[in-house]
Amino acid sequence: MDPILIIAAMAGLSIIVLFWGVARTISGEPDLIQTRLGRYTAREVESPSLAREKEQKRPPIVAGLNRAIAQQSFGERMATELARADLKLTVAEYFLFNVASMLIGFLLGLLLLRNIVAIVGGLVGFYIPRLYVKMRQRRRLIAFNNQLGDTITLLANSLRSGYSLLQSMETVAKELAPPVSEEFGRVVREIGLGLSNQEALNNLLRRVNSDDLDLMITAINVHHEVGGNLAEILDTIGHTIRERVRIKGEIRTITAGQRASGYIIAFLPFGLGAFLFMFNREYMSVLFTDQCGLAMLVTAAIGMVAGFFIIRRIVAIEV
Repeated sequence: MDPILIIAAMAGLSIIVLFWGVARTISGEPDLIQTRLGRYTAREVESPSLAREKEQKRPPIVAGLNRAIAQQSFGERMATELARADLKLTVAEYFLFNVASMLIGFLLGLLLLRNIVAIVGGLVGFYIPRLYVKMRQRRRLIAFNNQLGDTITLLANSLRSGYSLLQSMETVAKELAPPVSEEFGRVVREIGLGLSNQEALNNLLRRVNSDDLDLMITAINVHHEVGGNLAEILDTIGHTIRERVRIKGEIRTITAGQRASGYIIAFLPFGLGAFLFMFNREYMSVLFTDQCGLAMLVTAAIGMVAGFFIIRRIVAIEV
């Protein structure tokens, strides 16, 4: 069989899998409480008949991968990472999406230069989904932390007005915007299904890996054990968190120029190289075919990556 036909068939299959994964990401599945609890807690809240019905609705390859990955230790970690990014994907779907991305990167590199660039393209495709998940996690965590000060104030005011802690969290779920409203809504549903306050809040902390949230949950758990004025404690914590958010915002403003320099150092050479490759492919191809050129590329890549991370480390000021 013609190698070109094999490459074309693999590229077509990869693109189909890619767009199927994108469609699943955009549409998602129904936000079932049983699915959420099964992902974040150790309890089995999903009936066997419902589990079988859901498995039958999925494609056979996805259902088989789900069963295989569920038996591995990394499956739970991957599910937690997807939950922190708020992606409506199963672990098997994410795995297939990752494979499709890697194949597309490999085939693009193979079609362009037919040498080591194909391996580099495959590595880039392998890491793109992971970078996307990390980016969504970071954005969601920042949005959550920015809302946490107002959330604690609303909790404290609700407690002063005579509401219980559960009613106060339900008020937060109704009154505030996502992602805080979504996360506290899940906490309320978990408590309604039989989990204790401590278990539900610990599940929240696993979904949102925030130091500020950890401080608030620790205060609530300590109050549950020893008692005291929870509203006053939450007011103090809320003031501390708001001040920390304000200082972090000032630091990000001051270091914006340095962070921009890091991105320019990292991505400008790639953009310039792609521009030259488009207009003078023969001239740039020497870098990829000659041993000296490959050594120069590897050295330059190591220097750019090192410079980028050094700048990021310098401007990452802890508050």
